[in-house]
Amino acid sequence: MTNGSAGLGDSGKQGVYYGWYVLAALFFASFLAIGSRQGFGVFVETWEEDWGVTTAAISLAAAIGWLVNGFSQPLVGWLTDKYGGRPVVVVSLAVMALATVGVGAVSNVLGLIVLYGVVISFAAGGISPATTGVVIARWFGRKRGTAMSILVAGGSIGGLIVVPFLSYLLIEFGWQIAWVIVGALALGLGTPLLLMVVRSRPSDMGLYIDGEKPLESENGEPQIEVPMVGPGFVDQWRDALSSKPIWQLSFGYFVCGITTASISVHFVRWAVSEDITTGTAALAFGVLSAINAAGVLVVGVLSDRLQRKNLLGAVYLVRGLAFISLIVVPGEQAIWAFAVIGGMSWLATVPLTVSLTADVYGVRNLGTLFGFANMSHQIGGAAAVMAFGWAFTELGSYDIPFMIGAITLLVAGIVSLSIREKSHSVRYVQVVPEGAAVDAVPLVKSSR
Repeated sequence: MTNGSAGLGDSGKQGVYYGWYVLAALFFASFLAIGSRQGFGVFVETWEEDWGVTTAAISLAAAIGWLVNGFSQPLVGWLTDKYGGRPVVVVSLAVMALATVGVGAVSNVLGLIVLYGVVISFAAGGISPATTGVVIARWFGRKRGTAMSILVAGGSIGGLIVVPFLSYLLIEFGWQIAWVIVGALALGLGTPLLLMVVRSRPSDMGLYIDGEKPLESENGEPQIEVPMVGPGFVDQWRDALSSKPIWQLSFGYFVCGITTASISVHFVRWAVSEDITTGTAALAFGVLSAINAAGVLVVGVLSDRLQRKNLLGAVYLVRGLAFISLIVVPGEQAIWAFAVIGGMSWLATVPLTVSLTADVYGVRNLGTLFGFANMSHQIGGAAAVMAFGWAFTELGSYDIPFMIGAITLLVAGIVSLSIREKSHSVRYVQVVPEGAAVDAVPLVKSSR
């Protein structure tokens, strides 16, 4: 057996595996949650005019939101490891939806900080890959990369549809109605769907990972195989902190946060400063999300066949080119160049990072460990949102922040490529040490 997932059987003979239904429900939750958060930037100029504040002031609310969301990640990840993902995602989306409706009644930056910066952002941690990704990692083994990419595509398609939808609602009905409608959709559709469909792990329904039960021996008893574990699998999440990969992955994700948060908040504001309309900017972000939805699926499938760290490094480098295009490409062409180049890489870091974390450290503490990676992502995002807002307020231009973003992406690409995946990942190295954590996927022989 040469691969950590090669021995898993094919569930196709037993009908549709229930894990795909779980994936579909979490896909829709990500569509709503991530799509609405990416739409924050649509309202920045409107709030400036309505409330008589600066870009930097609005950026403060967004930055606090990213920071609060970051600090929530290890906590919701730990809760997922301890109690399962189902209660975490259901409660989180319900709270997020109610608070989103409440934003429609906000009349100043302070109210925005409380509802968006604290309540919504903390609850959104429960609809992040620190929880949804852990649930999927426990339902899928052989097709983990593909399933993760489909999950993340929910956020991309959310950007494709929800961001232009919010722009339309803003123009036609005002920003207050826009927030109420999105919150009502999440509360009326998303939360009940999660409650009815999602289960934390296959064993909750008497199922097996990938839908394949162990083969029977000649006497009719299930064959018992010793679970294979990777050399870096840990019993306690703290043990992972003494190894190099978690820090390499977290650094890359820190840079990912810098670049995605700054764009989600400032992209429309930058476009307006370049005499590009809000509607055009929202449409361009939709194009970016559409390209990303396709790109992330391709990356997910490839990641089940190639080294994930090489794909991760390439994603960061391509995104760096997208940032450079905002500086060197003239006029309105820049927004479309960024949409196309950036779309190839936008959320593709998520399935690669969470899958690599699972490959190196196992799924027992995946929620907590990826929660820390997510925290670094959000801390980077919070710092970037504030810095970009301050730079635009003081300098009247985003060129310097965009260049800094490109440089950090170059470094993140190099760091990711330096990860020694073949030495640390269960996909390439499998051991059965005495007393090891045996939370890995039991590798049963294929029935084909």
